[in-house]
Amino acid sequence: MRNPPNDTLELSDGVSAAAETENNKHVPERTCILSRRTASREELIRLALGPDNIVAPDVRARAPGRGAWIGVDRPTLDAAQAKGKLKAALARAFKTGDANAPDDLGKRIEAALRQAVIDRLGLEARAGNLVIGGEKIETALRRGEVRLLLHADDAGADGNAKLDQALRVGSEGQMRHGLVFPAGRAILSLALGRQNVVHVAIVDRAAAARVQGLIARWAAFIGRDAALGAASADSGASA
Repeated sequence: MRNPPNDTLELSDGVSAAAETENNKHVPERTCILSRRTASREELIRLALGPDNIVAPDVRARAPGRGAWIGVDRPTLDAAQAKGKLKAALARAFKTGDANAPDDLGKRIEAALRQAVIDRLGLEARAGNLVIGGEKIETALRRGEVRLLLHADDAGADGNAKLDQALRVGSEGQMRHGLVFPAGRAILSLALGRQNVVHVAIVDRAAAARVQGLIARWAAFIGRDAALGAASADSGASA
């Protein structure tokens, strides 16, 4: 939710002209129906139109039919809905004036983004890509095995500092501190089916990228970019 808008050709389902990557592969972009900026689908949020003409979040982008994409935060979305701008944008995107967004669409999107992160953490845990428990995490950090370190946003400063120091040692300074999770230990504990999970270490590079991408999208929607930015940059340094 940071790229400036540009005048790219929009195709069906909000698809714009494909972007060029370093490997010269084309990555399809989508266009936000409110801001008109383009970005990869991983950065934006898809909305789907149900058979009852009710718009619902489709954060995994799997629902059939035409979709509409948004790339704004929740306050901007709520304001656009209150002013009628969202309804007009949805009518253009779905090519029907019958598309209706529920009054709590912003709340539903936030919940769906949070659930996507919870589900992904659960999958990575079952795949053996996570380490939990302070001593185990510190050991993995000092061995240089950790690709992403997460701190619950209600974690204690002393605990964060201790693990961040181990992260710097193990990564030889390439990563300075962990990523502040956009929720407290209750959500981390729910995701992993454990009690009092305050910190999580991800030891697989691809898993770290998957989790960090989903967290970034959730954080951007709820206005947590500033809290996550510095840690995200550090975490990516070892990739």
